[in-house]
Amino acid sequence: MTDVTEDLQTYLVVVNHEEQYSVWRSDRELPNGWNAVGSPAGRAECLARIEELWTDMRPLSVR
Repeated sequence: MTDVTEDLQTYLVVVNHEEQYSVWRSDRELPNGWNAVGSPAGRAECLARIEELWTDMRPLSVR
């Protein structure tokens, strides 16, 4: 069963200096070292965007 609150929440795709991606609630302050990519969207949309963007799972420092 899906949490109704989660369905109404918007999220951001965020990225750090190692080009690692995550989903972050849009109503919260971004953690240090992370930057938003794009605009707020639903969680599923953000996860789909991460799948498109994050094609190499290795941190940037080891590529």
